[in-house]
Amino acid sequence: MYGLLILSLVLARKKSTTLASGLLFATLLCLKHIYLYLAPAYFVYLLRAYCLGPKSIFHIKFGNALKLGTGIIAIFGAAFGPFAYWGQIPQLLSRLFPFSRGLCHAYWAPNVWAMYSFTDRILIYGTSRPNFNEQLLTRAAAPYLKLPVNQDAINSVTRGLVGDSSFAVLPEITARMTFILTLIFQIIPLIKLFFDPTWDTFIGAVTLCGYASFLFGWHVHEKAILLVIIPFSLIALKDRRYLGAFRPLAVAGHVSLFPLLFTAAEFPIKTVYTIFWLVIFLLAFDRLAPASNKPRFFLLDRFSLVYIAVSIPLIAYCSLLHGIIWGEKLEFLPLMFMSSYSAVGVVGSWLGFLVVFFTS
Repeated sequence: MYGLLILSLVLARKKSTTLASGLLFATLLCLKHIYLYLAPAYFVYLLRAYCLGPKSIFHIKFGNALKLGTGIIAIFGAAFGPFAYWGQIPQLLSRLFPFSRGLCHAYWAPNVWAMYSFTDRILIYGTSRPNFNEQLLTRAAAPYLKLPVNQDAINSVTRGLVGDSSFAVLPEITARMTFILTLIFQIIPLIKLFFDPTWDTFIGAVTLCGYASFLFGWHVHEKAILLVIIPFSLIALKDRRYLGAFRPLAVAGHVSLFPLLFTAAEFPIKTVYTIFWLVIFLLAFDRLAPASNKPRFFLLDRFSLVYIAVSIPLIAYCSLLHGIIWGEKLEFLPLMFMSSYSAVGVVGSWLGFLVVFFTS
């Protein structure tokens, strides 16, 4: 399905294949609803570049709009018609959008909520002495930061189960809040796309819509980071500013998937592969990316360098040293470190690309 996504993005580059791009994405959306993350960028681009005139938004191309609308209705009708006929649409929606599963996945996806959950964990033990006794935790907030601790939520986000997540110190996050944040940060790049409907801007907007959905969405899976990496990779070599924003994303995206390959037999394979890929990626992409005609950002470049350097000892600790030092204790700790580290990289990359996108 990622191949279909790439084909759809490439087809959008030419006016003669823009319709095919939109219809292919509609088909992809019916195959896997996670591509809804990217749908707002497709909607704005197809509306502005295919259905409206290039010089005036009041010049409507009715023929193009009819072809696009008819095609999308036919695709969605074929996909959802049987469910509507048998009265299963409510059941379908409850399966597609399972808000009862909680804010965070069992293994935190590296997004804003991973950092939020990590901060909550730190505040629990930052407001208490390092003791798991319930009475001490109940009195924990008083002598230090004087923050109340929700006793029932102490093990909520680190229990490794799917379900409602509760925070012990920080305020609770609702599904409505995540939706509003996602919508706000998707609208920002869509405004530029509407007034500048070029292919490069479209790919950038698709990438930023993926970022917003991944960073602020509800119950995001870690594998969804590929919906950001894949479109971004199409423009990562545009110049060194783009590459500077792409580097931490690529590293974080790969490292964050390490805990999914958790057996001893998989460790040497994933480690050797990642190191080999990292060396090739840093050397090859650095040579291929042309210099930018606009000034680069010193902090973003230094952040990328430090971030990549930290990945090696972190992987070593989480994959090898933690088990040697702690044995079977604190099993969630390496997962928390890995997720929080990856979240810093994704958020840093997102902020860097926002600057590049709006200054290009």
